[in-house]
Amino acid sequence: MRIKGIAWEIKASIKNWYRNKGSVFWTFAFPVLLILLFGEIFSGGNDGYTIYIQDMDDSFASQAFIDAMENISAVKVKIIGKDANVQEYAKEHAVLRIPEGFYNAIVSRQQCNFTLYIDPSQHQTNSVIISFISSIVDKMNLEMNNASVIVGYKIEEVVAKGFEYIDFFVPGIIGMTVMTSAIYGSIEVYVKYRKRGLLKKLLTTSFKRGEWIFAKMVYQLLINFFSAIVILAVGIAVFHLKASFNFTSVLIIIAASFAFTGIGMIIARFVNEEETADSAASAITFPMMFLAGTFFPLEIMPSFLQTIAKILPLYYVNEGLRNAMIYHDANAAMLNAVVIATFAIIVFGIGAVLTNWKEE
Repeated sequence: MRIKGIAWEIKASIKNWYRNKGSVFWTFAFPVLLILLFGEIFSGGNDGYTIYIQDMDDSFASQAFIDAMENISAVKVKIIGKDANVQEYAKEHAVLRIPEGFYNAIVSRQQCNFTLYIDPSQHQTNSVIISFISSIVDKMNLEMNNASVIVGYKIEEVVAKGFEYIDFFVPGIIGMTVMTSAIYGSIEVYVKYRKRGLLKKLLTTSFKRGEWIFAKMVYQLLINFFSAIVILAVGIAVFHLKASFNFTSVLIIIAASFAFTGIGMIIARFVNEEETADSAASAITFPMMFLAGTFFPLEIMPSFLQTIAKILPLYYVNEGLRNAMIYHDANAAMLNAVVIATFAIIVFGIGAVLTNWKEE
């Protein structure tokens, strides 16, 4: 394999990309716009606070307390059953448990404590909820016994995953960007080269098909890494995303870039006109984009769509990036990386075979 020839082809591809200002702009602007749009929709400002209440006493006094909570316009109260697992509910919103015997304790002037279950990672929300609870408890003590403490509360922390939608979304956007950039880019380049007779001219050189495809894959890989860095930087700067690159995530991006470039080369072999190149690319990318868990979790889809999603390469890219960058599950991330790497090797071989310059 001639390194100089490959390096020359990569350099030429980068120059062509850089000269096209629109291509440079949309390589970075499109995924950034998606992050800002979806991030604002699903991770935007808080217009209220939700608190679950578990009433173990079910008395006049407990209902009066619940009514007082519901009178606070900024708080949305949801009642959960006596047998509900407060540990699980507290992973979503704070849970306040009213103890059994609450009414009797008030009547006999005995100390009685609520239990407030909170996720310690939600600092701002917790401080507001605690402020609400404190104000109502103080008001109750003042009305019942001139501010003598009868009703109090204790806090128990519940360790939750603490993941938000933006944590799920950004790795999916990186995977989608790698896919669209590689497939669209490789199809466009292949068709353009063929229409202009450049592939025939390559026959007069010592450049081999595999070397040319490999050079295009490396070029797409460089573009995809730049895009991934920009996407991650925007997620961290704007939405305080808790994610970072590591060895496995880099490996997944490399394998994905090679795999999707190979797919593009295979598709381009059967596209004759530049005008149909975008349509051919869209026919592949759009189903994967929406079925492979890029924007929403697979769990909300019908079971038959979940089955289809798991045969799409983008699914393993998205899951691998989330496991590597967000969940820090090294084993699951590496398993997805192996799947994508295997797929990349297969499509590289098929692409090299189908790229037959003699027939162009």
